[in-house]
Amino acid sequence: MRDNGFVNEADQHAPQTPDTGQTDHAKGSRLHPRVTSFRSRRGALTDAQQQAWDRQWPLIGADVSDTPLDANAWFGREAPLIIEIGSGTGTATAAMAKAEPHVNLIAIEVYRPGLAQLLQQVEREEIPNVRVLRGDAMDVLENMVAPESLTGVRVFFPDPWPKARHHKRRLLQGPTFALIANRLKPGGVLHVATDHAEYAEWIEEAGNAEPLLTALDWESPMTHERPITKFEDKAHKVGSAITELIWGKIRA
Repeated sequence: MRDNGFVNEADQHAPQTPDTGQTDHAKGSRLHPRVTSFRSRRGALTDAQQQAWDRQWPLIGADVSDTPLDANAWFGREAPLIIEIGSGTGTATAAMAKAEPHVNLIAIEVYRPGLAQLLQQVEREEIPNVRVLRGDAMDVLENMVAPESLTGVRVFFPDPWPKARHHKRRLLQGPTFALIANRLKPGGVLHVATDHAEYAEWIEEAGNAEPLLTALDWESPMTHERPITKFEDKAHKVGSAITELIWGKIRA
């Protein structure tokens, strides 16, 4: 996935739209300086995707809003809550949800065809513990998620914005780490994966600088096993190393 971050292997083939330019109000944030967490993507749904969307979206999907999230009510049970920022087509989302039936997993994505593919898989494989939010992950973290309510946060292959003048658009920088750390429960985990070497160094430095995060030296409350997606397979074939970065929130 790229961007966020909200673009993964499916989005590599989606037509990109230019940045539209935001107002100062849109760029601002109530808690932290606004990080551009995604670029717009357009893409029509196939008939099968639209049908799955029509059936599943009212049941397990919602648009990002300012309304605080009641995850227990949405899932119909109380369970550890994990969010995945930038789920793309949901390949990893579905696999990890099936591997962890005891957790509630929310996938956040902006690209509608990617979400539609995830809805298809959830329906086809009858995966009960996935819900999806469409919109900006920063809005989710700031407005919908309560402090110390998350067991885990996953960010796989966020857009590296490789040009120096675009580094300010990167999702994973100091203010975002501070916000994620605030939303994690003590002992909760942040798991990041990237195939971009320079961004990996950037992420590691920013994550290590967050005082509420530390090297994970206790048993993780969530799996770190990821399926190999088509995007990651392509990265391997061109010789790009995958860097896994994992932090835990300090425990009292």
